[in-house]
Amino acid sequence: MMKKNTKIIILIVVILLIVGVAVSVLLSEGTLNTKGDVNITDVAGRTVQVPANPEKVLGTSPSSVSLMYMLAPEKLAGIPNAWNKEELPFIPDAYKNLPEIGGWYGKNNGNYEEYISANPDFVVESINPSVSSDIDKINERQSKMGDIPVVVIYNTNDIDNNTDVIAFVGKILGKEDQAKKLIDFNQGNLDKVKKVASSLSYSDKVSVYYAEDANGLKTEGPESDHTQLIRICGGRNVVDTVKDESTQVSIEQVIAWNPDKIITTNHEFYDKVYSNPQWAQINAVKNHEVYLSPDAPFTWFDKPVGLNNIMGVPWTAKVLYPDQFDNIDLIGDTQYFYKNFYHFDLSKEQAKEILLDSGLKEKNL
Repeated sequence: MMKKNTKIIILIVVILLIVGVAVSVLLSEGTLNTKGDVNITDVAGRTVQVPANPEKVLGTSPSSVSLMYMLAPEKLAGIPNAWNKEELPFIPDAYKNLPEIGGWYGKNNGNYEEYISANPDFVVESINPSVSSDIDKINERQSKMGDIPVVVIYNTNDIDNNTDVIAFVGKILGKEDQAKKLIDFNQGNLDKVKKVASSLSYSDKVSVYYAEDANGLKTEGPESDHTQLIRICGGRNVVDTVKDESTQVSIEQVIAWNPDKIITTNHEFYDKVYSNPQWAQINAVKNHEVYLSPDAPFTWFDKPVGLNNIMGVPWTAKVLYPDQFDNIDLIGDTQYFYKNFYHFDLSKEQAKEILLDSGLKEKNL
């Protein structure tokens, strides 16, 4: 009898060891044993367990947070940067006091202790999975976050190719319908814009300069993510001598390019350009064709590049070719976008003010 019991005990121990090894193998092959009850596969090929109905989430960059704000602001446990005085008027009271929690992007001011103490159901990180350093970054992020899942999405730099990203984030947030609404809005405007842009010959295209910095003398090349709305909307970036990254140029070079239109995201440059004699002889300035991207609560054109630029598609189209885009109701689009994705009811007059302040003429709205 004693021998029989001993054999049974040995058998149980062996079974437990086998199960333990199997679990260990499964986890080592990519399943992260983090809190949650639904397995998802992120764009880095990692299987991550997340709650079916998350209540609190964080993003590590402004671009990932702006997407989650559009889909489910009530689930955000914090934001990378506190709202500034220009943004606050467009933020519903329920979200005005979201804590500033930093992140890992340009400022690189994220703090793991703050993220962990916020106790989110998961953290969203946007990367380019084909870049090995980005994968290393994710592995480090997950190890520091402990059992808080880090869910990896594609970076949202390509405004023309983000349907899958929106749908994926909508799914993990439990906001599929809201994601579809955002996808439909974006695609609808892209279709309108591409139809016109594809019909333009090179000589028909409006020449455009993107002015960065307070003096307007930094810019981006035609293939840069930061100027993609010019490209998508059928404009011709005047830049042909700089790399596709922020580059210093001279006023003499801008004068030689002599753009038809200038777009900027810098308020200081915009406020001074028409009174600056150095810029006076440039066609865009002479003809009052300088435009400032709206940026509250998120910028429409650039900085960051992301899904916050969706509203920049119809805006840039109207900047470049107002007569050819009379099928875009920019006031109506602005009201719709703010109500549905920024969760703020704009009056018609408020929408008009935002657009007129950007340099657009009332007849072109």
